[in-house]
Amino acid sequence: MATPTNPNLVYIFTDQQRADTMAAYGNEWIDTPNLNRLADSSFIFENAYVSSPICTPSRSTQMTGLWPHTNGCIKNNIPLPDDVQTFAEFFPSEYHTAYYGKWHLGDEVIKRNGWDEWHSIEDQYRIWNTKPEHDEVLSDYHHWLVGLGYEPDKESRGKMVFSRPFTASLPAEHTKATYLGDRVSEFIDERKDNPFAICINFLEPHPPYVGPTDGMYDPAELPQTPVFMVNPPENAAGMHRLMAEAQQAGNDGPSSPGSISAANEVMGRDLPPEEAAGEGPASNSEEEYRRIQASYYGLVTLMDKAVGKILDAIDDAGIADNTIIVFTSEHGDQMGDHNFFQKIVMYEQSVKVPCLMRIPWLDNQRVLGRYSHIDTIPTLLDAMGIDVPDHLQGSSKVQRLKDGKSLEDNYIFLDWNGRSIDQKFPLSELERMREIPHRCVVSGDGWKLNLSVGDQSELYDLNSDPYEQVNLYDDPAYKDKVLHLATKIREWQIETNDTALIPDVYPGTGHVEGMR
Repeated sequence: MATPTNPNLVYIFTDQQRADTMAAYGNEWIDTPNLNRLADSSFIFENAYVSSPICTPSRSTQMTGLWPHTNGCIKNNIPLPDDVQTFAEFFPSEYHTAYYGKWHLGDEVIKRNGWDEWHSIEDQYRIWNTKPEHDEVLSDYHHWLVGLGYEPDKESRGKMVFSRPFTASLPAEHTKATYLGDRVSEFIDERKDNPFAICINFLEPHPPYVGPTDGMYDPAELPQTPVFMVNPPENAAGMHRLMAEAQQAGNDGPSSPGSISAANEVMGRDLPPEEAAGEGPASNSEEEYRRIQASYYGLVTLMDKAVGKILDAIDDAGIADNTIIVFTSEHGDQMGDHNFFQKIVMYEQSVKVPCLMRIPWLDNQRVLGRYSHIDTIPTLLDAMGIDVPDHLQGSSKVQRLKDGKSLEDNYIFLDWNGRSIDQKFPLSELERMREIPHRCVVSGDGWKLNLSVGDQSELYDLNSDPYEQVNLYDDPAYKDKVLHLATKIREWQIETNDTALIPDVYPGTGHVEGMR
């Protein structure tokens, strides 16, 4: 089948969904029938990686085709600069472009240049508005809830808004996931006769780890990985070890790095007052871990139902053969693996995500090897017959897909520059360690090198050690592997004008950290 003229694009991505949450990635017990039917007719990228294991930097790559250190969004809550184009600006003028959902690239509820239509769901990021007049604007989802008779529960910059715990606890039909599924279905029906490109970002299964699907899965029956509630190796990166220590919080005061407060931050939610005061079950109990997991997986199913509405709308509109559908996520979640929740680390559970691409005029298949989000925009534009801008830092994989070739010779890179611009001083040791840059490479044949000046570097053989339990970095037997992969990182840095410091590595003499 030839590429149709002006095909449509429906780009769906979730927030904090790890790869192993659907059948295409080996999960047979989470109920995701709609993602499964999409996978049946899609390219399935077996190992797909984000550009950075945190929200703003990762989505900045998905929206611009540039590395975080290039587009400027190196930490959470840094606005995307006005002079950096999003891929809405790469479509021909006959396309109607729309963005629905969470943005998290600055001025959340204000339409970004290049998008013809903007539909917002988040009032969480008002505190980072760049202009006073933006404080007067509330999200479309907020107004919809008010119209249903709900009353906002939280004050933010002079306005009452709906908090995330409040909206997460609403009936399923009033959650953000269902709301987006309904609104996007209406959009498709209205725009089906002319070319369009729409991005949809679901918040789910991002924290808070509660929702109307709680109770769908029995916590006691959840399958676990070999590293569930197992600490990182003793010679792992200090940031990784401190994340686990914070998760195992004792009740020794709210300001201590090993306190309940620190654990809450890692888990991304607020404990009930009695638990925070040490009067309830400990936050690091296996019962609590499993409860959070069950809620998280229920949120995946809630989101899947909304995706089903979008897929049905495409079929009902009669445009399925003329529409590319993408499904991926912004980053993963440790979900208790290596003994902590949330992301920001280089472990596979945080940096690997599902990635499906349904391109009706190409024969779908499972794509082996390693794939990076940096290549998504070039690949989609190429598949749609649209010119790929020269400034993009990824490359199209369309020819590989057409030829049925793997990506087993592909190297992917990961960019870490710190957690957020919203820091309170003095920093705890965990917070200080999280601000230290890391650069990581994963080879197509399954070797991962994570380099840092100021923290322990790591080398893992993902073939024999898929759960990253044995750090080989300081083992002399692997010095040549370290040198080879470090050279790949250095070459990538030069190519992309990345100035972050990485250790100097000298073969045969150990690993010497220095400045370049």
